Amino acid sequence: QVQLAESGGGLVQAGGSLRLSCAASGSFFRANVMGWYRQAPGKQREFVAHITSGGAPNYADSVKGRFTISRDNAKNTVSLQMNSLKPEDTAVYYCYAWSYGRTYWGQGTQVTVSS
Repeated sequence: QVQLAESGGGLVQAGGSLRLSCAASGSFFRANVMGWYRQAPGKQREFVAHITSGGAPNYADSVKGRFTISRDNAKNTVSLQMNSLKPEDTAVYYCYAWSYGRTYWGQGTQVTVSS
């Protein structure tokens, strides 16, 4: 059974920073891709960033230059450093892991950016 656990959400003022982390647990689990989506109130879930097992990142245009994704394959963790946060970044952030055709999701962590 694979489980993803996020941490690091919270309340921050515009222009501030937060770091989200996600740990995947499960015997012999190795994710090909790990990343983040987010969902703001009244909106659809949207892609934020992902990173392959080889370390290649990909970002949504809305976060390029402000967010940085990284992962530790040995620990099965992925992190999202979020800088220069804006009120429009307010959302529940969901960690996900994709492995051989299956996608696993975390429970989500709230990020609130005040203006």
